[in-house]
Amino acid sequence: MMLEWWNDIVRWFASDAGQTIFVTAVLPFIAILAAGLLAGLIMRGALKRFVLQQDKQAKVSAIAGLAASARKAAAWSSLSAQEKQHVEQQTSEAEIRVRLLPVAGATEAADWAAHYMASMKRNSANYGFQAEQDLKQLQDGLVFWHHKPSKARKMFAQDLATWKYDTSAPDDELLAKQREWAAQQETQPFEPVKAS
Repeated sequence: MMLEWWNDIVRWFASDAGQTIFVTAVLPFIAILAAGLLAGLIMRGALKRFVLQQDKQAKVSAIAGLAASARKAAAWSSLSAQEKQHVEQQTSEAEIRVRLLPVAGATEAADWAAHYMASMKRNSANYGFQAEQDLKQLQDGLVFWHHKPSKARKMFAQDLATWKYDTSAPDDELLAKQREWAAQQETQPFEPVKAS
């Protein structure tokens, strides 16, 4: 029964009517289906590359925002109150953009950068060199995170854990002294040095 049915199908394909249907209907359907699958695969690859490019641009933009905020934090003591408020707003926006990135270690990178910027603000009054060093380390760390997010995430986590256990009492004293010095500088009128 099966063999007879198979022979009928083979005879029909060999006939003129079978060849006509195969060439005019079946073959074009298979070609259209294959072309659709190929177009879908190409489109999928293009969309994947587009999404990766958009993610990379968002990451670069967020890192640039943090770096710009960090440059201002390095000169924190020389900024006016209005500039400080603007920098604080810019910093918080940049931090949020970094935290929202779909990249490994985004939260750790934002926390790590916030710690470095706080250090730069503290050191900007008396220790310009230290603030510049912190700025360089922050920029290097963010670039490293851009290229190798997983490795940088581990580095950030280690640094954050280390900083968590550091005592902050000496920093509080130093900060109080820096604020006192900065307040004196703002209240004292500028007196030019008299030539003898």
